[in-house]
Parts: sequence; C-alpha cells; structure tokens
Amino acid sequence: MSSPTAPTAATVDYQEVQNRPEFQELKRTHRSFVFPMAVIFLVWYLGFVLLAAFAPQIMAIPVLGNINLGIVLGLAQFATTFAITAAYVSFSNKSLDPKSSAIRHELEAAGVGLPDDTPAPTTAGGDR
Repeated sequence: MSSPTAPTAATVDYQEVQNRPEFQELKRTHRSFVFPMAVIFLVWYLGFVLLAAFAPQIMAIPVLGNINLGIVLGLAQFATTFAITAAYVSFSNKSLDPKSSAIRHELEAAGVGLPDDTPAPTTAGGDR
C-alpha cells in the first residue's frame, strides 16, 4: 500500500540521460582509466606468453635456487592482477562513485526508479 504523499514512479528517458554532460563526463572518466589499464595488462600478458613460447631459454634463467624467471614472471601476473583490481577500486571510489551517485540522486529525486502504485499480480494455490 502506498502513502498518499509518496511520489509516483516516473519513466526514464535513457537517451536523454546518456546525452547529459554529467553522464558523458562519467563515461570519459571511466574510459580514461579502463582503456589504458587494459592495454597495459594485455601487452604485459601477451609479452609473457610470447616470451614463454618463443624464448624458453630466457624463461629458464635461474633466479633463486630452483626458481627461474618464468616462475617469477608467472607469479607477477597474479600480483599485477591484484594490483590493477585494487587500483580500480580506489579509482572508482574516488572518481566514479561520486559522479554516478549524483546522477542517481538526481534521477531518484525526479521519481525515477520508485515503485509504482499497482502491486504485481500474484497467483494463489501455486498456479503458474
């Protein structure tokens, strides 16, 4: 049951939201981090694979006891994955979340995303 003072749900004009300068800035900010980081990581990963495939003598260079360069570089793949994830979370918290929250709050203030007054139909007795 809805209260008489509750706002009614508004429809979303997604094209209009996407064309707003605030949304365009959010996309630009997101892409400024994601695209360069993806390129850097893919180059690093493909470099590792190509080095392992075409220069096994380099990967076999001993580093410490039975640990060779291939193992070190392979473990570094995991480390860089975690580092990139941590960097993205930090970047998102500082740069993306405030911008997306502002857009969301503006849409919610206009009633977008609020439940409508009509409840969803339910079936009794397990009918489908």
